Amino acid sequence: MEISQYLSSSLHLEERYVVAVLKMLEEGSTIPFIARDKKEETGNMSDVTLRSLEEERSKFEKLEERRKTVLSSIEEQGKLTPELKEEILACSTLSMLETLYRPYKPKRKTRGSIAKEKGLEPLARYIQEQKGSLTELSEKAKSLINPEKGVKTVEEALQGAKDILAEEFSDNPDFYLYAKTYIQKSGKVEAKETKEDVDQKYLNYASFSVPVSKIKPYQTLAISRGKKEKKLTTSFAYDQITIENQMARTVIVRNSPFEAILRETIEDSYKRLLGPSVENEIANDLFEKAEDLSLALFSKNLHQLLLGSPLKGKKILGFDPGYRNGCKLALINESGTVLTSCIIYPTVGRERDAELKMIEIYKKFGYDAIALGNGTAGRESEEFLRGFLAKYKLDGVSITIVNESGASVYSASPLAIKEFPNMDIEERSSVSLARRLLDPMAELVKIPPEAIGVGQYQHDMDQTRLKQTLSATTMDTVNEVGVWVNTASASLLKYVSGFNEKTANALVSYRDENGPFKTRKDVMKVKGLGPKAFLDAAGFLRIENENPLEKTAVHPKDYEATEQLLHELGLSLEELGSEKASARLSSNLDIPALAKHLGLGEYTLKDIIEELKKPGRDPREKATSASLDSKVKDIKDLSVGMVLNGTVRNISDFGAFVDIGVHQDGLVHISEIANRFIRHPSEVLAMDQIVRVKVIGVDLNRKRISLSIKQVKEDERK
Repeated sequence: MEISQYLSSSLHLEERYVVAVLKMLEEGSTIPFIARDKKEETGNMSDVTLRSLEEERSKFEKLEERRKTVLSSIEEQGKLTPELKEEILACSTLSMLETLYRPYKPKRKTRGSIAKEKGLEPLARYIQEQKGSLTELSEKAKSLINPEKGVKTVEEALQGAKDILAEEFSDNPDFYLYAKTYIQKSGKVEAKETKEDVDQKYLNYASFSVPVSKIKPYQTLAISRGKKEKKLTTSFAYDQITIENQMARTVIVRNSPFEAILRETIEDSYKRLLGPSVENEIANDLFEKAEDLSLALFSKNLHQLLLGSPLKGKKILGFDPGYRNGCKLALINESGTVLTSCIIYPTVGRERDAELKMIEIYKKFGYDAIALGNGTAGRESEEFLRGFLAKYKLDGVSITIVNESGASVYSASPLAIKEFPNMDIEERSSVSLARRLLDPMAELVKIPPEAIGVGQYQHDMDQTRLKQTLSATTMDTVNEVGVWVNTASASLLKYVSGFNEKTANALVSYRDENGPFKTRKDVMKVKGLGPKAFLDAAGFLRIENENPLEKTAVHPKDYEATEQLLHELGLSLEELGSEKASARLSSNLDIPALAKHLGLGEYTLKDIIEELKKPGRDPREKATSASLDSKVKDIKDLSVGMVLNGTVRNISDFGAFVDIGVHQDGLVHISEIANRFIRHPSEVLAMDQIVRVKVIGVDLNRKRISLSIKQVKEDERK
């Protein structure tokens, strides 16, 4: 099967569009560019669909490579029949291919291969044919006794023959597939707690039993981690005799003189060889499925986090809370430049000194917002800050709780050291907090996505695949928003379509030496950014100049057609953003006729019209923050029945983790989210969403908090 046919069939896409996408990918075009600027050629595939296509292409290529190896190996053995070749060529999964290859796969020394070396294969064939008698079998076994080859008795000869047959039975693809299907349909995954789990971390899995067909991905991942940590033992529970009987029906003829011997061989084959192999494959399949879904969830959470609302045009005071080592402060201006930094100690009895320093900074520079980290001493710091703002009547200054996750990773990174060589780690953290509020995406891209902590069991996944997936998500999100080329850091620019780390650094260096870029096309003056890179990147770059199209996602290649469109509508470039332009662009336009007249595709024309309605508008919304209860600062302050404000910090398959300001996030189990059935928490909740929650359980020993959204009464929701 051709790759385009395979992808078309597996992803339910028209083959002509698949062929076009494959060609563009081979030419080096990026997913964001294809998704945004090649909609006519792709049938309007989204970036999500394109990523799926790219991943499936990789899987197909690996399958084809393995298929060639398998065919070559079997052919070299002289065992490749036309029928077998046809079966192998028809395989659509790696698992099925490996199953067919089992009988022919070269093995290390096994009990079966050793028995063959001892010359016992004729005895195995004699038993398999089932035409003789037990007496004749004994005589045949006796004739094969050869002390020099290690066959000293009849019993040893018979055991060798059974070893040969046991191995052959275990390699039979039909037996393998039957066992796998049977376990998947009828088996259960079981787990038990070990003595190693002294802290009862896996109490929920201490006595666990769930049908294989119904186990949830997060349960698979939890059990896998528990097994690695030696705090859980796992197994499959099912009726092995049913599988052995199915094997026996195929192997043993009616009234066979060797029925007892063959049943014993089948039992050994399954218990020692076939069973463990099948169980391992099912366990791997379950983990792979769980990993796929977790990667998708991690990607979705990261996407939402990167799209966090920026607080533009404000001076922001980053406030990294602490006790003995003090609270670290850093003030940034509207463009993120650090104006001043210091340390105060309001949480250890030095409130007056801290107030004086805070008001000194305010009088000298002013600030519009405070970005307060949600870490240790966060609640005490918030109480101090609210008191300070009230005392000095700074009503215009807002406080926003900012998630610190990953801030320490950034603060100790070479990038942070390069940015702030004269600051210590803690001071850099306060700068990062302030910048996260100013522009979350611009700051979060400086942190490895896997360190942000918005997924589930990320440390148990294939780390290479995790990084690739999250890097792709970051790239798609950055390009969805667009990048202001004259202010963006290299950390942000490297994710722009057509850019990489080298060209991003080159652009920043060129900008530092030559000043701001005046037009998008000026970017091509940077070494390494030629016509192809510019074609991919241009629609995602934003520049503020006299041409309003330069701050939109309209690609320069479409400027001429766009200006003609405006002329047709009786508008000028200068009128973009006005009520007149908005009304005219929102009127009932004949898209097919306009597209034909302008020489544009309909998808492209629709995108251009949407961009012209909102030139330069950021798709992200205004930042918000939960107002936390001042009486609750520690898990010990919680009691069942309390209703509190919180912020969703992470979403998993089984629920959402909500920050209520007590150092440990509380869990809202999926069953406690809504008064209706939901398949996944993300149907109702989003990252950084503010919610009202009720405390329904507090486990001080395990530091676990159980919360409910659905149990909050209507009059408690305000």
